[in-house]
Amino acid sequence: MRIVLFAYSSCGSRAYSTLRALGQDVACVITHAPSPGEAVWFEPVADLARSDGVPVLEVSPHSARGNAPYVEAVERVSPEVILSAYFRSLIPPGVLRLAPKGAFNLHGSLLPRYRGRSPVNWVLIHGESETGMTLHHMTSRADAGDIVDQVRLEIGPDETAPELQARLDAAAEEILRRRLPEISSGTAPRRPQDPSRATYFGRRTPEDGRFDWSWPPRRIHNLVRAVTRPFPGAFADGEQGRLRVWRTRVTGGGADGAGRLEILESQWEPLPPQAPGLRW
Repeated sequence: MRIVLFAYSSCGSRAYSTLRALGQDVACVITHAPSPGEAVWFEPVADLARSDGVPVLEVSPHSARGNAPYVEAVERVSPEVILSAYFRSLIPPGVLRLAPKGAFNLHGSLLPRYRGRSPVNWVLIHGESETGMTLHHMTSRADAGDIVDQVRLEIGPDETAPELQARLDAAAEEILRRRLPEISSGTAPRRPQDPSRATYFGRRTPEDGRFDWSWPPRRIHNLVRAVTRPFPGAFADGEQGRLRVWRTRVTGGGADGAGRLEILESQWEPLPPQAPGLRW
């Protein structure tokens, strides 16, 4: 199939490599340049595509939907299929309709739960015991289209965001290998999502890593493992400065979050200018 791939992050790179390994015709890759100060911990899909001679268009993740800068590029290559993998902005319906065999998105949660940005971080913050990867038909609403396939993954109590994301990337490859023949033949399944079960979470900022020592140990632990490297990390401010915590564990206690929090890896930093009030 002739495919236009909208992709970013490690899942986007895994999707690209999978399509190429399966002999698909990736006609164009549309991606984002890393944001200033962003930790790039994955091999950018742009680098992979350029090394294969595949055209690449880098666009801002903040491009207005009505002024998408990639419309002409998609029209020019006349794709049969559009595939999105962790692309950071909604693709306009007019672009989705350019692919006669459909437009599909890989999303790192068990939809309809955890629609929106940063699902791998949010499921850990909320202490979920399972998540997964979903392939779904794209519509004008984010992550709301009919489901093609899902892979469920159990989450370990100490599993971190990068560890979980690596397993989600592997699940994305599993789904693509299983469902691409049906997409090609126009027989990809469609299971409507139940909107009454939908939850939505937005993007996160470094400030969202702040915690309070009055929180239950498990709540702090969940935040730490959700935003540890390559993310900005969890932190609390005190008289000695800012303590940034990278790894913890909880011993004793039960499911109510009680127990003892052990800090296994951390570092002190100076308080940034105009830091919020002290938390301990």
